[in-house]
Amino acid sequence: MTVNDDSFTSWKHREEIAESMIPIIGRLHRERDVTVLLHSRSLVNKSVVSILKTHRFARQIAGEELSVTETLPFLQALTALDLGPSQIDIGMLAATYRADDRGLPVEEFTAEAVAGATGANKIERREPRDVVLYGFGRIGRLLARLLIEKAGSGNGLRLRAVVIRGGGDQDLVKRASLLRRDSIHGQFHGTITVDEANGTIVANGNEIKVIHADDPSEVDYTAYGIKDAILIDNTGKWRDREGLSKHLRPGIDKVVLTAPGKGDVPNIVHGVNHDMIKPDERILSCASCTTNAIVPPLKAMDDEFGVLRGHVETVHSFTNDQNLLDNYHKSDRRGRSAPLNMVITETGAASAVAKALPDLKARITGSSIRVPVPDVSIAILNLQLARETTRDEVLTHLRDVSLTSPLKRQIDFISAPDAVSSDFIGSRHASIVDAGATKVDGDNAILYLWYDNEFGYSCQVIRVVQHVSGVEYPTYPAPAV
Repeated sequence: MTVNDDSFTSWKHREEIAESMIPIIGRLHRERDVTVLLHSRSLVNKSVVSILKTHRFARQIAGEELSVTETLPFLQALTALDLGPSQIDIGMLAATYRADDRGLPVEEFTAEAVAGATGANKIERREPRDVVLYGFGRIGRLLARLLIEKAGSGNGLRLRAVVIRGGGDQDLVKRASLLRRDSIHGQFHGTITVDEANGTIVANGNEIKVIHADDPSEVDYTAYGIKDAILIDNTGKWRDREGLSKHLRPGIDKVVLTAPGKGDVPNIVHGVNHDMIKPDERILSCASCTTNAIVPPLKAMDDEFGVLRGHVETVHSFTNDQNLLDNYHKSDRRGRSAPLNMVITETGAASAVAKALPDLKARITGSSIRVPVPDVSIAILNLQLARETTRDEVLTHLRDVSLTSPLKRQIDFISAPDAVSSDFIGSRHASIVDAGATKVDGDNAILYLWYDNEFGYSCQVIRVVQHVSGVEYPTYPAPAV
């Protein structure tokens, strides 16, 4: 047998193992509301190849590839436990087991590591929480995809309705088509049908009422059986408390804005300050995509090295706020053709840092350039640190943060030397540290942070909504603090 035959045989064996993992992962999710992760990446509804690729990606974080032969025993051990709703990272289980010197059997070690999610400690499964999307643009449709994806267990968030302005002929069909196909993010994973008679879109069995209204005051959500719902305003039309309060109609309990909030509206970056949300707070903001991209790594750097001051330059993909061709626009430069020009513009991300990270004493400034790509941006974070360090120390710290810290869902890490923007379409992290581009000279560090300003940001929004709704379940093994 040749070396190539050995490699192919090994691949087919790993395919077989990954295939056997799929029904186990599915049953845990549907029957027990357990989401199986691998180094913070969900394995629910993933294909055989996706599972194998996720295992292989671990080499960029941990330094070596993780094999399905290592993780399968932990997955099998979970099926024998009395698990409650939770997120369980089998990659972390394998890593911590490898570092443990007690010689415990996998079953005993697993039971100990996830004890907080079993028996008398487990959380009871909750009733699904209604969610309403106000607006159905780029972010709204991605939020819909995520909500439908996460409805598999039937016990989390449930998308009940979408509110849009009055449409014309074939409006419902066109809206469904935009949800079904996306030029950047690809096809919707599942089936979508339209019930024009009842004004609903049915996506993977989720019946979504499409409500036409020109103003929040026109809607009584209880008339559609919606109660105690979280409304996500992705129009950006209202950004202060007075304007967003218009959404607090019958059937709506809380309002979440997908744009920077103004005045006293809390700006939340999940992973950094989401635990500061007051239980009685009814209106909050998820800040901007760029704020979500820079605040987690900024916190990680400040915690380890201290940050005295910094500047962020964002090279941002163009958005719907710009013109396709030169035309009138209320902003001077945004009227120029987005796909043909680099456009200097403003960013409020730097000033928003103070709201999300009030303990940071450093002054952060910022500027932005819009460039002719439709998605994925990069933030260049130039920091003066409180002490001198080295490039290796900075990269080791950020790699560890992306793997084991409470920020591992926000910060990703890549060392591929040929990475470009399109590689990060569909990333679920708030930002991805590009190791190869990182520069450190004494007390100066320059980080290059990629981020999918559409999908990665939408994932952050969903995490905030899960938190305020009470369906953000704990992760095991618990990340290091």
